[in-house]
Amino acid sequence: MPTAVPERPTVLPGETPGAVRAARLRALPRGTGRTAARIGGLTACQAALMVGFGLLITGPAHDMWPMTVEDDVNEGLEQHRTGLLTTFSWFASEAGNTLTIIAITLAVCLGLVLIPRLPMWRQAVFLAVAVSLQALVFLIVTASVDRHRPEVHRLDASPPTSSYTSGHTGAATALYAGLAALALSRIRGPWRKAAAGLLLLIPLLVALARLYRGMHHPTDVVGGLTNGSLSLLIVGRALFTDASVTAAPSARPAPAVGAGSNGLASGRTVVVYNPTVTDENLCGALRDVLNRHGHHAVEFEQTTIEDTGGGQAARAAADGASLVVVCGGDGTLRAAADAMAGSGVPLALVPSGTGNLLARNLGLPLSPAAALDAALGGTVRHIDLGRIEGDDLEATHFAAMSGAGLDAAIMENTDDRTKSFLGWPAYVLAGITTLRTPRMRVTIKLDGAPALRRTARMVLFANVGTVQGGLTLVPAARCDDGRLDLLILDPRGPSGWIRVLGALLRGARTPKPTSVDTIAAHDADAGVPVEFFTFERAELTFESEQSRELDGDPVTPGRRLTAEVRPGALTMLLPAGEK
Repeated sequence: MPTAVPERPTVLPGETPGAVRAARLRALPRGTGRTAARIGGLTACQAALMVGFGLLITGPAHDMWPMTVEDDVNEGLEQHRTGLLTTFSWFASEAGNTLTIIAITLAVCLGLVLIPRLPMWRQAVFLAVAVSLQALVFLIVTASVDRHRPEVHRLDASPPTSSYTSGHTGAATALYAGLAALALSRIRGPWRKAAAGLLLLIPLLVALARLYRGMHHPTDVVGGLTNGSLSLLIVGRALFTDASVTAAPSARPAPAVGAGSNGLASGRTVVVYNPTVTDENLCGALRDVLNRHGHHAVEFEQTTIEDTGGGQAARAAADGASLVVVCGGDGTLRAAADAMAGSGVPLALVPSGTGNLLARNLGLPLSPAAALDAALGGTVRHIDLGRIEGDDLEATHFAAMSGAGLDAAIMENTDDRTKSFLGWPAYVLAGITTLRTPRMRVTIKLDGAPALRRTARMVLFANVGTVQGGLTLVPAARCDDGRLDLLILDPRGPSGWIRVLGALLRGARTPKPTSVDTIAAHDADAGVPVEFFTFERAELTFESEQSRELDGDPVTPGRRLTAEVRPGALTMLLPAGEK
């Protein structure tokens, strides 16, 4: 009898090609431990720097400028206090209050996770960790450096901490400057710079308010600004610039196809873009990046409701384009990839949707201009696609995932207006009504092996393994290994769902069956909640009509799905050195 989560072994000589692969479920993306260690080490250096500076200004440099004129600054501000300025300074100071910082941080992080269709876990972690680290460093500094507050009338009660550094200013810097960075990277439109500018102004106002109210010396607020800024730089570099937390598979280099460092021949470049997520400013930025890399003959083609990218990409390839740049989300990419499969024309992916699953699994930067710049400096490589067809479903390709059952029913039952209003939580509401959907009976044929008969809540073909939030749903899936993966999910009752969640979160390991024949010999009703297989061709036949989905888009329900891998079908331009 198979155990709870069968694990795939390496396929050995004589084994059936549909053998189960070794799999270790991971709840966290690759590189998390390494990134956490780097952040911890740099934070220790930050704390040492801040403590050293504090000991310097309270010790050897105490009688040196500018410390000698700090009291004059505080006394001058005290003499110029007015009722209006005092009221304004109170509001500004409250913007850096501990409770205010905690409340806004929690609200923003929850919003980043719950509001978008796909949670912005990385952005939420960036903000929460930066704010938390500056607070940790602040506590270390105040415990190490003893500095009295200014000898002026203080408008607030003095907390039992050292005057150095300003905790209000440090917290405000980490929070509002972090929000400004997110605004610049996520908001599109001419007003994003204005929003970022206003957010960056808040920490400065908090710093001035703390000086005005007699709570700190000038060097204390400078220390607070420095502390908050260093925390943002450390966390931001680790999570975004270094891109060490990723789900990047290895890709097979393709032979050079022309002159140039990435094998591209000079010629015409076509940018296929979705206008709903790509504005004029972004088009201009992409053109600038292309020009810097020597691509001067550039044409831009918009997608439409009737043609979501396939027609534009096919025409570009047929008309002799040397490079097709696809700027959009997963739907735009799938349409273009389907049209360009087997053409040999390189595709550069510019992620600008909400999911961007293939881009995340390839380890591409999620900033559109940065992704294009990295790709143009890379090499031509081959990526697998899945070819899928079924009753009332014409043969097409998928780049990430496709399947039937629970996930397809959720997408099918999500109202467009609710989705537009709520974003990602709309799927949760739809999921509540679909969790009790009757399980399906399915016959599975993998690579000519004997048929398997299973009951399931969901069956999923996977070309990649990582989904929203960095969760590795199908651990062994790689988009360049010449195979596809099959996930069978069949929890029974509350305990079954708990077992599934436990397997996904803990990355449970279990004894592994050796072949499809071995698994077929076991009782199909053994209560196994999660099973994985790897294959080149799979045929699924359902006893009754089932909801089906293709790269997250619902398609016509049916009783049959046939999927096969097309190894290296999509030629892509990817950053050099991707793993």
